[in-house]
Amino acid sequence: MSIWFASIFMGIYVLITYALSIRGMRKTHDLSTFSVGAKDMSPYLVGLTMAASIASTATFVINPGFVYTHGLSAYLHFGVAAFGGIAFALIALTRGFLKFGAKYKALTVPHWIFCRFNSRSLSVFYAITNLLSLTFVVLILVGCAILASSLFPVSYHVALAAVLLFVFSYVLMGGTYAHAYTNAFQAVLMLVIALILFFSGAEHLFNGFGDRLASVSSDFAAAFNPSSNLYYDFMSVFLSSFVITAALMVQPHILTKALYLKGDKDVKRFLITTLVVGFIFTGVLFVGFYARLDGLEIVGQDKVVATYVAATFSSGSLAALVKALITVALLAAGMSTLDGILVAISSMIVHDLYLPWAGADKAERGLQVSRWVLVMVGLFAFALAWDPPKLVGIFAQTGVYGLVVATAIPIGIGVFSRQVVPAWLMGICACVGLLTHFGLMAFAGIENPSVSATYALLVSSITTALLWFLHVKNRTQQP
Repeated sequence: MSIWFASIFMGIYVLITYALSIRGMRKTHDLSTFSVGAKDMSPYLVGLTMAASIASTATFVINPGFVYTHGLSAYLHFGVAAFGGIAFALIALTRGFLKFGAKYKALTVPHWIFCRFNSRSLSVFYAITNLLSLTFVVLILVGCAILASSLFPVSYHVALAAVLLFVFSYVLMGGTYAHAYTNAFQAVLMLVIALILFFSGAEHLFNGFGDRLASVSSDFAAAFNPSSNLYYDFMSVFLSSFVITAALMVQPHILTKALYLKGDKDVKRFLITTLVVGFIFTGVLFVGFYARLDGLEIVGQDKVVATYVAATFSSGSLAALVKALITVALLAAGMSTLDGILVAISSMIVHDLYLPWAGADKAERGLQVSRWVLVMVGLFAFALAWDPPKLVGIFAQTGVYGLVVATAIPIGIGVFSRQVVPAWLMGICACVGLLTHFGLMAFAGIENPSVSATYALLVSSITTALLWFLHVKNRTQQP
């Protein structure tokens, strides 16, 4: 019964997605509209798009497992500190990033950096560095393929090919418009599922929720879990999560959403929509509490959501319907992040690596080239996902966090500093961050990418501040 419901829901989802993509294709005329649209999207639509891009398979599938295993400390890590980092970064960066982006008509993060620091070589460096986001493309493809193969009677590789063809085809047609329209649709699906899952175990929240957590163990109910190897003190629960999540907002598929807005007056409505919807998404984390309080014995924390859904909606046709709807929505959660990354990567490669050297006569071919680039990106990601790394999550985090440590400080300085900051300083800042991050993982025995990235941001910040101080001092001493 459930496979029929799944097939029906999946068919409806595919049809609506393609219909929205065709609508987006009609508005996509050149590289600019492919990359950031024509500034005609509602801030509420952009806010839904942003929220869906930030929340992904990790939010809806992986992270509740940490809450199931580690308790309140994990919820505080993901639901409070991480959400706080998201809110802080978006509120702090969006207005300034949009201001400079609108002034120079920037289409990508490297283009924004070129306009802000007036350096083509720095822009090219950041365009190449941003290709590290391909590691996250591989992660999402693998996760969606595993989910699809568990829902339908097909192999992993067949599911992988189907997911790839579906996502790349609708992004290929409509670019940013297809991404925005479909993400808004996916966000609505995700909202429905988040609310269903949150209220499915709401009885646990009343009449002594804290006491119920303590009945599992005092450590499970503790803000700092002394028996956890991950969330045991202020640094591991709050500070590292806040810093890294805030820094993650500079990823190209996230920060460029600000460039979709018409102007400064839309920022407030955009931010409110993003943060309200994003906060509702965090309700999925409570599934980890519910599964534990229901006494479910689950081997492998990545299976917590699937096991809880199967146990909670276990009888009757309505249960099969809800399970099918939830699974399709979980697929949508992964695709909502994937399509944004694809638009950002293809736009970046064409605008920042191809057009500067192609000549003015080739500029009109930008849209066509961006679509060919998208195909090549798809084939490359498909090859990596065919036989993925054993720990694909660590593989993705290593790459994405490398992108973050190279980009976060220059973006922050570019937004907040009113002084003319030399491009060479930003280049050194990025190189120090990258070398520290990858060096600690390769030679210092650090296995957690978030730890190496946090240290890398610290070292890069100190280096940048010291060099900037020496630069200013040297300049003031010159006759």
